[in-house]
Amino acid sequence: MTLCLASRSERRQQLLRQIGVEFCCQAADVDEASQPGEQPAAYVERLAVEKAQDVAGKPAQAKMAVLAADTAVVLSNRIFGKPVDREDAREMLQALSGKSHQVFTAIAISANGKTDTRLSISEVSVRPLTDALIEQYWQTGEPAGKAGGYAIQGFAAGFIQCLTGSYSGVMGLPLCETVELFEQAGVGWALWHGRINP
Repeated sequence: MTLCLASRSERRQQLLRQIGVEFCCQAADVDEASQPGEQPAAYVERLAVEKAQDVAGKPAQAKMAVLAADTAVVLSNRIFGKPVDREDAREMLQALSGKSHQVFTAIAISANGKTDTRLSISEVSVRPLTDALIEQYWQTGEPAGKAGGYAIQGFAAGFIQCLTGSYSGVMGLPLCETVELFEQAGVGWALWHGRINP
């Protein structure tokens, strides 16, 4: 089954290419604000489902499987989304400095008239960060548009002391769970039904 990724995220596209998936992209149009009292797992799962169903409902994707994902950085049950500006990113990184936090990434796939989900939760420990280092990091442009104000696959790799869980999940697309959904929905990937010969 042909796959559509309900995102323009370069890192999610990179991860899909890593496992040999052919796909097109169509960004979803959903409100990403959390609801009052919404817990992190429920928040990311709801958004992943809404994104997948939004794109699956478009005529151009009617016969495709649609994959969507949503990621949130969580510290003491507080959801850190994408920073709105420099000050927001600075406050996020100061809060994460010297502490362990969780990264929740939910994925959803809509295919054959139904939507299935998976949830990945990882624990990430960040070394103490000085204000000067945080400012330098902001100047790279990397924190903008990233949940929690950092990209583990970029310069922020130098901030991470320990990661327990899924590295690709922290990037925004947990590949093990994604492949499970692909196999369930009939979406091909590199090692599915011998697509790559030894």
